[in-house]
Amino acid sequence: MLYHLFNYLASRGVDFPGMNLMHYLSFRAILASIFAVTFALIFGNWFVKKLRGRKDVLEGEREEDAQTAGQNQKKNTPGFGGVIIILGILFGVLMFADLTNIYILLLIFSLLWCGALGFADDYIKAIKKNKKGIPGKVKLLCQIILGFVIGLTVWMSPNIVVREKVEDPTRTEEEIVTSGRYAKEDVVKSTKTTIPFVKTHEFDYKWLSPFKGAMGWYTKWAIYVLVIIFIITACSNGVNLTDGLDGLASGTSAIVGVVIGILAWLSGNLIDSEYLNIMYLPGTGEIAVFMAAMVGALLGFLWYNSYPAAIFMGDTGSLALGGVIGVSAVLLRKELLLPLLCGIFFMESLSVILQTTFFKIYKRRHGGAEGRIWSRTPLHHHFQANKIPGGYIRHPKPNPPHHEAKVTLRFWIVGILLAVSTLALLKLR
Repeated sequence: MLYHLFNYLASRGVDFPGMNLMHYLSFRAILASIFAVTFALIFGNWFVKKLRGRKDVLEGEREEDAQTAGQNQKKNTPGFGGVIIILGILFGVLMFADLTNIYILLLIFSLLWCGALGFADDYIKAIKKNKKGIPGKVKLLCQIILGFVIGLTVWMSPNIVVREKVEDPTRTEEEIVTSGRYAKEDVVKSTKTTIPFVKTHEFDYKWLSPFKGAMGWYTKWAIYVLVIIFIITACSNGVNLTDGLDGLASGTSAIVGVVIGILAWLSGNLIDSEYLNIMYLPGTGEIAVFMAAMVGALLGFLWYNSYPAAIFMGDTGSLALGGVIGVSAVLLRKELLLPLLCGIFFMESLSVILQTTFFKIYKRRHGGAEGRIWSRTPLHHHFQANKIPGGYIRHPKPNPPHHEAKVTLRFWIVGILLAVSTLALLKLR
């Protein structure tokens, strides 16, 4: 709102010192982060005190984990902390982002959609005392609908484009040396995305289409939309599974948010994108403002969510964060980098899938006997476990349990290494 207010004043001829700073993306991103973290700290303090006075909002599903880890105080910790994160992000974004930008509108829609889904799930679990919450199929359907909406928008919207550089073979060598080898830039609707380790740094989903012509055009977009649905659903559920220790999901999401903000900055800048030889995506620089607000809100929330947590984000926060991360990666054409950038979320999800699959196969083949790959899943609980159950078949001696804070900090370190590696891929090809 302040961004649009300053633009309105400028259009009316009003001018005062510092007014033009609002035209700088870096300045607006910094202010969005500061406003978000300030809001989260102030509102979070009031919100935590308000919830602690209500027994009906305590995070019941954490009770079993808390007893296993020897931290029975967790059962007295309220949930719904995702409200702090969502409102903090919205406060920073509404103040300093361009609200006419299609990317910002899609991210706000995704934040509210996934946040509402998570809030409904938390409400059913905590207030209605139904531990199952929203049925898994309903939750999955809502995530698929979001992915479908985002995919169709990427397909249909004239404001979501890729600017491709076209070489002019008629130019002389002197002209190429003095002004560059490109004669013009074409703005096109494209299904291209970023892929590491190759010279062009690009992958086109049309290569997966078995058809050509008009059928091939529709097929490539159908494939791209399906990929978008899968990415958004996987990211949302990945963050949700990671939210099991104090500060783990919030800290890891903040690290990912910093990298996505940097990628948005580079992709939305003509000079930087040309220097790094990556796709120039007009308008995506605004995503950096959104990510700055997200990181700020997460830092403010982490003040209350760090060990020992005074509040949990619950599904309200985890589903919203995962949805935003997935959508932003898709809009920046960086979804194929997510297995590395979001390696923590990826391994947490993979551990649950493998554990469940192995458990069913082993039980069927050994007459009902239990077999497991890890002592507990998601993966962070494996390192936190006090003992290995009898059905565990890998190691005869269990590893010593690690304190929750140590597990969280080490996961953060791994997340930082993965983030740095993702940025390094911009130059490795």
